[in-house]
Amino acid sequence: MSETRSTLGKIGLAALTLGACALLAVALLGGTELVTRDRIASARAQAERDALALVLPPSRYDNDITTDRISVIAPGWLGDDEPLSVWRARRAGEPAALVLQMVARDGYAGAIQLRLGVDVDGRVTGVRVVEHKETPGLGDPIEAERSDWILSFDGKSLQLPAAEKWTTRRDGGEFDQFAGATITPRAVVHAIRRALEYVERHGHTLYAAPNDSQLEHADAP
Repeated sequence: MSETRSTLGKIGLAALTLGACALLAVALLGGTELVTRDRIASARAQAERDALALVLPPSRYDNDITTDRISVIAPGWLGDDEPLSVWRARRAGEPAALVLQMVARDGYAGAIQLRLGVDVDGRVTGVRVVEHKETPGLGDPIEAERSDWILSFDGKSLQLPAAEKWTTRRDGGEFDQFAGATITPRAVVHAIRRALEYVERHGHTLYAAPNDSQLEHADAP
């Protein structure tokens, strides 16, 4: 009987030890997951800030632009039927600029995804191509890494140049096309013009909408 009790005691002790180890492992995993989750979230937020800084210098606002954000559905203006992000930049609580996701649907090889910064006066603060499938060597000068063409929009507005000049030089406009490629730059220029017109018409609602809300604008240019 005493031998049986001893065996049972050992089994019980082993079970308690195993249970304690399991609880410790769960606690360690939980703590690691919590720390990792915070670090991942922080890294993502920083990556987002870095991407936004390419089209809107951080010196132009003092709020946390990554959290002052809404989504919009405005296919006629921004070129996509799906919700697109709009980040709101503010200075001392007042509107300073917007950064919009947008799409040029009529690229040579399909949709061209863009990010556009527009200040409160309607001037372009920067444009970057986020993704495209244009022909290498012909359409890819829209990338800032390959050409400074995309920088030619900085400081432009619907008044500079006039709206009718928002097209390529081949079409009588203000903006250069590429050698052997007109469709790609034309698509980008027209998309930016539509986005500027969108901000001109709906900018006040974009700034005023509650954070994390979604707006829908079914009108079109």
